[in-house]
Formats: sequence, structure tokens, C-alpha cells
Amino acid sequence: MDLSRPISTAISTLDGPVLGVLVRAGAPLTGRKVHQLAGTGSESGTRKVLTRLAATGLVIATEVGSSIQYSLNRDHLAAGAVIELTDLRQALVRRLQDVIETGWSVRAVHASLFGAAARGDGDLESVVDLLLIHEESSPEWSQQVASLTAQVFRWTGNTLRTHDLSVGELHEHLAIGDPVMSTWLREGVLVSGSDLRSLLKTIAS
Repeated sequence: MDLSRPISTAISTLDGPVLGVLVRAGAPLTGRKVHQLAGTGSESGTRKVLTRLAATGLVIATEVGSSIQYSLNRDHLAAGAVIELTDLRQALVRRLQDVIETGWSVRAVHASLFGAAARGDGDLESVVDLLLIHEESSPEWSQQVASLTAQVFRWTGNTLRTHDLSVGELHEHLAIGDPVMSTWLREGVLVSGSDLRSLLKTIAS
């Protein structure tokens, strides 16, 4: 899965970025603005895509003065599928949360995404970085993590790279001021367990 443009998983043409822009837009946009936000293709190509999608009814084209503004027709039968494709990174977070919170016998103290999956950049080759904090290692814990690695690859086609630390090891990172801590705090998208800042405050006290 392209972590910067998840919709391209199923819609690899210019239609994907154009629809992605319209899904996120809070108001109708001109063809020029759609092209700018899509960040790919040509402006003429974007206008052709918008004209074709308007012909299907999935996009609403409205004349405003001398310009035409476009918006997603959220009542269209296909709109739900388009929105879901745009929301794949959030769907990944929800699926990870479901597995970690309901499928694991050994609970995680903390789990969060960072890196490309959290920032929404990267490409098809990007890994999914997951920070996992646990009380202490055990065979059951290791089996859970290994199983999740295989699951994430099936879900996305991307490799899961786990950063697996005990609470004690996290304390060591904190004590030496490891620079990676700032990345975890800045980029982290909470999946399960305690918020990382709160956890660090508890450890430091």
C-alpha cells in the first residue's frame, strides 16, 4: 500500500488523487485547485478526470461565475467505497487496535504508529513502524508480535517493523535522552494503551 496515497491501492490512475482531494475538501474546488492539491498529473488531465467523474454523477460540477467548482457527491452509491479507500491509514490503526486490545492475551502497555504510516508520506516500499511497550518479555508476547507482523503484511503489503521495548528499556532510553524519543513523541499516533507522554511522566516520577 502506498502510505502517502492509499487510494492508489485500488485506483492507480489520476482518478485516485483527484477523488482523494475531493473527499478531504470542506468546500467545492476549482479544477486548478484540485490539481494543485492532488500534486500529480497535469491541470488539463485533472480537468478531464473531473469532467468524466461528473458525467458518472460521482462528482458534482457547479458553475460559479466564469468558473466551474467540483465536489464529491456523497449520496452517490460509489461514494462510500471511495471514502473508505481514502481512509485506509485510519482503517489500519483501527485494525491494529482491534487485534492488540481484543486478540492479545498479553496486553501492551503502549502501542503507537510513527514514521511514514503516521505522517502519511512514503511510498509502496515504506515500512509500517510500530512502537510497542510491554511489562516483560515472554514467549506469548513474542508470538503475538510475530503474528501481527504477518497480519500487517497481509492487510497492506507493507512490512511491519516493530520497536519492541520493555518498560525498563523505555526508562533507559529516557535516562540517556535518546533522540529517537522525540520522534516517537512528535509523530506518534496512539493505537492502544497509555499515551506515551503520560507513560514517560509516570516512569520519570
